[in-house]
Amino acid sequence: MDKEIYVKEEMIREKTEIEREKELIRTIIKTRDELKILNLNFEYAQDDLIDYYSYQIKANQAKLDYLIKMAKNKGIEVDMINEMKFSLWSEEEAV
Repeated sequence: MDKEIYVKEEMIREKTEIEREKELIRTIIKTRDELKILNLNFEYAQDDLIDYYSYQIKANQAKLDYLIKMAKNKGIEVDMINEMKFSLWSEEEAV
């Protein structure tokens, strides 16, 4: 006898525009920080790691350019991103 397990279905809630903007800003900040780390690692890279970090830097820069273009299309400016960075940090600390 097979027992069937029923899972309660839940409606997937769409994100609000504000939540999407916050997520975009978080992604921009994260990508920018990753790019800084990659550049630092590139300075100390040797042999095959030079190629690795070169590709990673190029990929992250392309991602960051795309995300910034998306933010500009939504009317989000760099100053807003920097301000949001600090407010997002305080929200995460409160959790």
